[in-house]
Amino acid sequence: MTEDVVRALGYLCLGTRLKRLGERFQSETDAIISAHGLSVSASQYPCLASLDRLGPLTVGELAQALGVSQPGATRSINLLTRQGLVEAAPAEGDQRRKIVRLTAEGRRVVEIGKGELWTQVAAAVAEICEGLDGPLLSQLAAIEDALAEAPLSRRRKPAEKDAKLP
Repeated sequence: MTEDVVRALGYLCLGTRLKRLGERFQSETDAIISAHGLSVSASQYPCLASLDRLGPLTVGELAQALGVSQPGATRSINLLTRQGLVEAAPAEGDQRRKIVRLTAEGRRVVEIGKGELWTQVAAAVAEICEGLDGPLLSQLAAIEDALAEAPLSRRRKPAEKDAKLP
């Protein structure tokens, strides 16, 4: 087996390693979403969840809520608009600002997410992280090993106590 150089280089490659884990979690979450017959991506759910949780937002407010750049938020909004999940309209009194809101289809997709998908993913990730202790690099190794052992979709279903997300 080939050496995992990124893992072996420790803190030097921490950003790459975290990005790799993030991409792995998103890919595994995409598989769960797809298995439920939805065409939305895991990377799009935070935008949808923000609009569900906070209500209609300007592009700038949405970028701030997501912790991304305004151009990044604009790209997400444009994609979600093409999918019919959000709509953006000029703000009253200031045509330069756009207000973004969920469409009926966007609300339906969020409800499916909140009803089953999000709790399943949260429970699977919590299972992987359960009991982690010690140095950060050791914890990352344990998370990577756990994902290699069993993907999110094969992990425990959420218990009743896990059903509600913060």
